[in-house]
Amino acid sequence: MGAPRVLFVNQTGVMSGAEYVLANLAAHWPGASAFLLEGGPLADVLRRQGLDVVVAPSGAQLGAIRRDRTLLAALPLVRRLQKLVFAIAAAARGHDVVYANSQKAFLLCALASFFFRRPLVWHLHDIMNERHFGGMQRRLQILLANRRAASVIVPSRAAADAFIEAGGRAERVRVVPNGIVLTPPQAVDRASLGLPQGPLVGVFSRLAPWKGQHVVLDALKALPDVQCILVGSALFGEDAYRQELEATVEREGLGERVRFLGQRNDVPVLMQAVDGVIHSSIDPEPFGLTIVEAMLAGTPVIATDCGASSEILDGGKAGKLVPPGDADALAKAVRDLFSDPRPFRERATVGRERVNAVYGVDTMRETIARIVKAAAG
Repeated sequence: MGAPRVLFVNQTGVMSGAEYVLANLAAHWPGASAFLLEGGPLADVLRRQGLDVVVAPSGAQLGAIRRDRTLLAALPLVRRLQKLVFAIAAAARGHDVVYANSQKAFLLCALASFFFRRPLVWHLHDIMNERHFGGMQRRLQILLANRRAASVIVPSRAAADAFIEAGGRAERVRVVPNGIVLTPPQAVDRASLGLPQGPLVGVFSRLAPWKGQHVVLDALKALPDVQCILVGSALFGEDAYRQELEATVEREGLGERVRFLGQRNDVPVLMQAVDGVIHSSIDPEPFGLTIVEAMLAGTPVIATDCGASSEILDGGKAGKLVPPGDADALAKAVRDLFSDPRPFRERATVGRERVNAVYGVDTMRETIARIVKAAAG
């Protein structure tokens, strides 16, 4: 058979990690369509790639269902959720496989699967544990995955282990690392980017407490000669955290050394312009797309040793690992980077080679295409 006709379903229209993966995956997929529960930039990206995109008019309030809260929060939205389930079921009938790319999308698709009778693939971009999901939600997601999903795709062994430990069926899990477009590094000029000279590190992540930007600010207090750019915004109702970070910068006198750059479309260039990239998450992450992007840029990486970071960095061979939430250890690693950069550059060379071998977007597409074709068959 040819390529299965896939309906990609995603909750948010904001471009974050899972959405970049979806955009890379869906590009050039014959006969594919997308059903988005919320409008936003993702819809425009997918349309430019040639997909037929439907945006559910009633999906905008799904943010009320927090994955770390009880499902009782969803009770006021039952009628809206019911309409979404039927809309997904109707859209699925013109396709061979339904591909849920987010947690809420999978929940709705699993319920809709009782009506559309098409294979369902779940791309799980989360660590399925109590730190990220409420107990009732976790049990329901696992139950539906075991009963309704043909395959559960995860980006790392860490995510696979968490899913299985929560009760997920191991035979359903497929580990497929997230892939990025492999582009060669280019010459960059800090001045043209508006960046300062001197020791400079960068943090590239949405602003959220579990992403650990506050730990970076704590470390900078012990690094008076080091400057830092924070690239990313508070995307999912985390504006209070951004305000806390800004208050810390002002209170600690870091205003001359810390810059908030917000969302940028030139992240690869910025990564090449800094001396080091810090990945500061304090909770386990299922993947670390910014780690891979920094490795491709050939820039030294300092990452917290939790979740998939060690897996991506090959146990520290491709980057420096530090304990999560430890500002002193992070400060020491940054200090070591500038006092003796040679071992960090050696790791960066290993990192770039590892990305080209393991984390290319074509490898991801080909692997997932085989999984989807198997589900359709």
